[in-house]
Amino acid sequence: MGVPRKTIIIVLAFFAIYVIWGSTYMLNKVAVSQLPPFFLAFIRFLMASLIIFAIAKFLKVNLAITKKQFFNAAIAGFLFLTLGNGLVVFALKYVDSGYAALQISAQPLVVLIMMRVLYRKRIELMSYIGVAFGFLGISLLVSQKELISQEGQILGMVLIFLCMLSWAYASIFVGKVDLPKNSFVSTGYQMLAGSLLLGLISLVLNEPWSLPHNWHSDVQLAMVGLILFGSIVAFTAFNYLLKEVSPEKVATSTYVNPIIALILGWFVLNEQITTQSIIAAVILLTGVYFINTKRTFKPRGVGR
Repeated sequence: MGVPRKTIIIVLAFFAIYVIWGSTYMLNKVAVSQLPPFFLAFIRFLMASLIIFAIAKFLKVNLAITKKQFFNAAIAGFLFLTLGNGLVVFALKYVDSGYAALQISAQPLVVLIMMRVLYRKRIELMSYIGVAFGFLGISLLVSQKELISQEGQILGMVLIFLCMLSWAYASIFVGKVDLPKNSFVSTGYQMLAGSLLLGLISLVLNEPWSLPHNWHSDVQLAMVGLILFGSIVAFTAFNYLLKEVSPEKVATSTYVNPIIALILGWFVLNEQITTQSIIAAVILLTGVYFINTKRTFKPRGVGR
C-alpha cells in the first residue's frame, strides 16, 4: 500500500512551516533594513492575499464565506499578522534575526500555559519538566550582557514576547472557531484583514511609503520570498495543520525555525552566535521536546 495522500500533504505542510518559516526571519531582517516595519508587513500580506484570491478564482474555488466566518478570519488575521507578525518585524529593527527566532522557540511553553489557564487542560509531568527547561533557557538567552547593552534590545525582547502571546492565543482560537473549510481561502481572508489593519497602523504612525522600484535589489528579492513562500505557501500550510493536528504539534516548528534562522543569520547577515545563545538554544529546544512528547489535546472546530 502507498502512503495516504493526506499523510503526504501533512508532511509537506510541516516542511513548509519548519524550513520556509525559518528563513523568513532573515528575509524580514533584510527588508526592514530599508522599509518601515508595518508598511513592510502591510505590503507583504496585502499582495499575498490578492494572489491567493486570484489563484482561487482561476481554480474556480468558492470564495463565499458567512459573516461569522469573515469576523473570525479578521480576528485571526489581527492576532496572527497585525500583532503577531507586525511586532516581530518591528523588533527586528533592534534584535538579530537568529535571536528573535530563538526567543520565539519558547512558544510551545506559552501555548501550554495558555491552554491550562483558559481551558483547564491537565499538564503532564513531562510537560512540567519542559516548562522548567523553557524558563531556564529563556533566562539564559535574555540575560546576556552583550545583548542587553545594545540600544533597543530590551524593547525588541518585550515586543517578541507580546507577539508570542498573540500568536499562541490565535493558534488555539483558529482550531476552535468557524472558518472557511478551504485552508487556502481562510488564509486569504486572514491576510486581507491583517494587512488592512497593518496599513492603518502604518498610516497612523506616519511611516514613509515607497514603490518597489525604489527598493534595493536585495529588499525586492526578500519581499518576493516573503510574499510567495513565507506568506502563501507556509501560512496556508500552517492553517491546514491547525485543523488537522493539535496546537502543540504545530508549535513544534519552533524546533527547526531557530536553527534555520541562526544559520542563515550567521551565513548571510554575519550575525554573531554566542556560546550562551547556543546553550540556551539546546535547553529551550529540550524543553519544547518534553512539552510535546505526548499528544493530549485536539481542538474541535465547527465544520471539521
